[in-house]
Amino acid sequence: MFFFLSKILAFLISPLTWVFALLIYSWFTKIETRKKKLRISAMIIMYLSCNSFFVDELFRAWEPVTEDHDLQRTKFDGAIVLGGIGNVDQRLQKINFGPSVDRLMQILPYYYNGRIKRVIFTSGSGSIEFPYDKEALYVRKYLKGIHFPDSGLVIEYNSRNTYENAVFTKKIMDSLHINGNYLLVTSAYHMPRSMAVFKKAGYENLTPYLTNRVSGKRRYTLDHLLIPNADALYMFEFLLHEWVGYVVYKLKGYA
Repeated sequence: MFFFLSKILAFLISPLTWVFALLIYSWFTKIETRKKKLRISAMIIMYLSCNSFFVDELFRAWEPVTEDHDLQRTKFDGAIVLGGIGNVDQRLQKINFGPSVDRLMQILPYYYNGRIKRVIFTSGSGSIEFPYDKEALYVRKYLKGIHFPDSGLVIEYNSRNTYENAVFTKKIMDSLHINGNYLLVTSAYHMPRSMAVFKKAGYENLTPYLTNRVSGKRRYTLDHLLIPNADALYMFEFLLHEWVGYVVYKLKGYA
């Protein structure tokens, strides 16, 4: 039930949903002053949601700052890599990688240079329509195709969200007796919730490894400051989803 409600909530918190709701309301209301206020509100929400500088500053405040592991030589027993890195091609039966594939690609060199002993990839299907498209199975297929050794890979393919990532992976790790010091690998914007959930699930000696950070060097160019950008709206929806997810997880005692 929680899984299905989360999908509905994701729709309701979308800025585009707010904008369309305000515009529709303005169309039906007969009070002229209210019409104007509703339409102005819709324009403000749309503009701020598409403003690169505004969205970038929100990400800057939310994304954690950690040490650069690439500049160190610390060794770990493994890396727990969270899924959500692509979608399944139904016709070709393979995974098409998306922007978050950084979670996997950034950590593979750590295995080959001896800094981690194994990669634990955790992700089932987050789709209501295609529940049998288990992402981890397709990632395993891809890694096998590039000759990544089976001995270096553990997969968990039944989880549908971050909470289940933590709980289901913990059961596998405990059953295989592979506890130790691990990197937790996910996108920077997703790390606050992920670390809270994994610690709540009983993980110890877990170190965050951030990938595909959204916020970069602060920019003051005209296009970044003023011109609406569809990419900013796309990322803003991710951040809203993450904020709501963090609050809901706190209320449910997951984090």
